[in-house]
Amino acid sequence: MKPITITILMPCLNEAETLGICIQNAHKAISDAGIPGEVLVADNGSSDGSVQIAASAGARIVNVPARGYGAALLAGIEAAEGKYVLMADADDSYDFSHLPRFLSSLDAGFDLVMGNRFRGEIKPGAMPLLHRYLGNPVLSALGRIFFKIPAGDFHCGIRACRRDAILGLALKTTGMEFASEMVVKASLQGLRISEVPTTLRPDGRSHAPHLRTWRDGWRHLRFLLLYSPRWLFLYPGFVAAVVGTLLALWLIPSQRAIGRYHLDVDTLTYAIGLALMGVHICVFAVSARVFGTREGFLPPSARFERLFKYFTLETGLLFGVALFCVGMGASLYSLFVWKEAGFGPLSATSMLRLTLPAMACMLAGVETVFSSFFLSLLGMGRR
Repeated sequence: MKPITITILMPCLNEAETLGICIQNAHKAISDAGIPGEVLVADNGSSDGSVQIAASAGARIVNVPARGYGAALLAGIEAAEGKYVLMADADDSYDFSHLPRFLSSLDAGFDLVMGNRFRGEIKPGAMPLLHRYLGNPVLSALGRIFFKIPAGDFHCGIRACRRDAILGLALKTTGMEFASEMVVKASLQGLRISEVPTTLRPDGRSHAPHLRTWRDGWRHLRFLLLYSPRWLFLYPGFVAAVVGTLLALWLIPSQRAIGRYHLDVDTLTYAIGLALMGVHICVFAVSARVFGTREGFLPPSARFERLFKYFTLETGLLFGVALFCVGMGASLYSLFVWKEAGFGPLSATSMLRLTLPAMACMLAGVETVFSSFFLSLLGMGRR
């Protein structure tokens, strides 16, 4: 008996209306391709006779007690006997005759092959307008920006992969965000990704789809952000720190005017607050990167590792203490100014130009010192 080349995997939760025709079409696609294959149904607790339909249609069944789209797919990939796995929804919305398109890319050496409905065809009524013109394009664009993934349809329900390559990613999510996790981790781990055009038609079910637009959309967005500390923390924090610092340095010497608008110590207060906020967010960025690498969520980064050769615990402590001393020196100078005035009333505006930067330096120094200790603790496992 020849080894199985392709497993067509369908997650299933009460798909009695369409499961039979999907299995029939999948068997036909395997037969037309002329390769050894199987049809595998990962049942997620169906109560409408889907399991019996799958068995009578000649599919192999794996029962998945853990609920969720991702849980069903992951269990199915683990149980698959094929070298390749083609995943597709069991709602009769995808064309299994496109199997050769996916196989040719896999045979060419790609590890993950995405279907792209926007490059293929979306039949009238097959995709809600909100998904077609907002949800999918925005989330797919974010994926390309954050992770440089060459895919224009992140959430297509039909895709194929090398089974061993995907199992090596140690995928963890159990819900709809599993689709994003697969693509993101594949990119982070350096797997080869391609896409082929495919067709989406209206599904054949009479009940509402399992997808919940806003809930599942947020889960996908949240996942993309959590796996990209640069975009979630570093870039916003860096911009806030630079803008706040430059604005504060501009306002410290004196009041400034922009047309008829006069900026004084009130604006200076907010500028310093913005700078401190940015510094704090940048600390989160580095902490998230160290933690994510240590726990295996993010791959090691050679550029990031090189930074640790220069920014050691001792470097951070010296820099933090120096900042604190600058702030303390400015504070002592403000006391000297007050003493020279006989400890009497002073110009609040003039003094705030001294005390606000002094406070900012002391706060930033303290944060740098304790952040250095915290990052060193996180990095102990890495070293």
